[in-house]
Amino acid sequence: MKILVTGATGQLGKDVVHFFSNYCTVFGMSREDLDVTELEQCQQKISEIRPDAIIHCAAFTAVDLAESETDQAFKVNAVGSRNVALAAEKIGAKICYLSTDYVFDGTSNSPYNEYDNTNPINVYGKSKRAGEILVQNLSSKFFIVRTSWLYGLYGNNFVKTILRMARKGEQLKVVCDQVGSPTFSEDLAAFLYRLVTTEKYGIYHATNSGACSWYEFAKEIVRLKGLHSEVAPCATDAFPRPALRPNYSVLDHQSIRSNGFSDFRHWRDALELFLEKLDETRFL
Repeated sequence: MKILVTGATGQLGKDVVHFFSNYCTVFGMSREDLDVTELEQCQQKISEIRPDAIIHCAAFTAVDLAESETDQAFKVNAVGSRNVALAAEKIGAKICYLSTDYVFDGTSNSPYNEYDNTNPINVYGKSKRAGEILVQNLSSKFFIVRTSWLYGLYGNNFVKTILRMARKGEQLKVVCDQVGSPTFSEDLAAFLYRLVTTEKYGIYHATNSGACSWYEFAKEIVRLKGLHSEVAPCATDAFPRPALRPNYSVLDHQSIRSNGFSDFRHWRDALELFLEKLDETRFL
């Protein structure tokens, strides 16, 4: 099986390339290798490689920056996804589009399932939802996989930031009124492999199990590492940012259950494994 990965140098992209390489021939494409915003380049490169499936990780993910760079966010997340979907359809390849919990507005009191109405409240979420719509309309073999609060060994993320600050002995103030599900990128990569080797097309919510606030997540990071920095809760209003965030964006895994896939491990177990690997590899 041949797999093409867009955004292959990103946090998730690197884990996807590494995991899939154990089982498939993988073509990892950085932005320099494949600019997804260029339709002709997408069609040429994808037609040359003729992958069986494309894992579309390339995205504009700077949530706050998207508020001031709206055109660029939509160019990458919507137009870029259209280009990849068209090129995939042309050769009969499957496409797996990575999306986000930010397609929801966060007003629910219970986990969102895959077919709940979307209502993004920031530019990033709107651009990712636009990408979903285009992939659905242009591909006959699509997987849309929404995830949340992603962290991994590569690049910067919330876990690494908390560790750096806690090791300095600083008091940490972390928002306690945003609730979601932290997700270890290696667990997501493993699920993506299980998914794209099937024909169980559709929309999936894929996160580690359980839910917490950012404050609870930070407390667990500090506790597991035996650090002594104080972690104090605060409201979102204490840290105003350009982009609104959903207050509650926990994702229900209805499609995982109904399609016979094994669910993800609990976020605390995934975090513990990640911290062990972080120590072993000295990524921090």
